[in-house]
Amino acid sequence: MNWIDRFQGLKSLPADVAQTLVAGSKVVRLPAGTHVFEPGQHADNLLLLLSGTVRVQQRSENGREVFLYRVNAGESCVLTTACMLADEDYAAEGLTETEVEAVVIPRKVFDELAGRSAVFRTFVFRAYSRRIADLFGLIDDIVFQRVDVRLAARLLDLATDGTVNATHQVLAVELGTAREVISRTLGEFQRRGWVEQARGVIRILDRGGLERLARSVT
Repeated sequence: MNWIDRFQGLKSLPADVAQTLVAGSKVVRLPAGTHVFEPGQHADNLLLLLSGTVRVQQRSENGREVFLYRVNAGESCVLTTACMLADEDYAAEGLTETEVEAVVIPRKVFDELAGRSAVFRTFVFRAYSRRIADLFGLIDDIVFQRVDVRLAARLLDLATDGTVNATHQVLAVELGTAREVISRTLGEFQRRGWVEQARGVIRILDRGGLERLARSVT
C-alpha cells in the first residue's frame, strides 16, 4: 500500500527515505471509541490518519473536559509531535470518534528521519505550525467570542444533511463551556425557529438564521 501519496508533504521524499519510512511503519485499524493516548502516557508513536477522525481533549482537575482539536484524514497529531520532540508524556487524551485507519511511525523511525531528511522535517513542522495556529484561534474564540455565535458556527460545521448528532454535553466540551449554557442557548435557537431538538439530535430548520448569527460581530 503506497500510503505516502495520501500525504501531500511526503510525496517528494527521496526514494531511499520513503522506503525507510514505509518499511519501519505499519498500518493499523482502530474501532470508534478507542483511546489512542491518555494523560501520563509516553509518546512512542506518531500516527498519520488515512481515514476517520481522532478527537483530542483535555480534562481539568474538577473533571471538566475541553475540546482542543480534531485530527482528520491526511493529518497528524500535533500533541504527539510535541511530546516526541520534547520526550515528554501526554497531558491530554486522544479518542477515535469513528473507525480509524492510520499509519503508525515508531519513535525510532521518527527520530531517524527527522534528523536525516529535510523533506520529512518540513512535513512534521508545517503540520505542527498549522495546528498551533488553530489552537491560538480556539483560545481567541473561548476568550472573546460569545457562546451563541460559536455554537451557531459549530452546528453548521457538524451538520450532515441538516442534522447534528450530538448531545448537549458533547457540544459543551467542543466549545469549552458548561452543558447548562449549551442547553439554554439551544433553547433560544429553538424558540427562534432555527432548530428543533430530540434526544442526542439537533435538526437545523433555518440555516440562514444560524449563518447570520455565526457571521455576526461580537
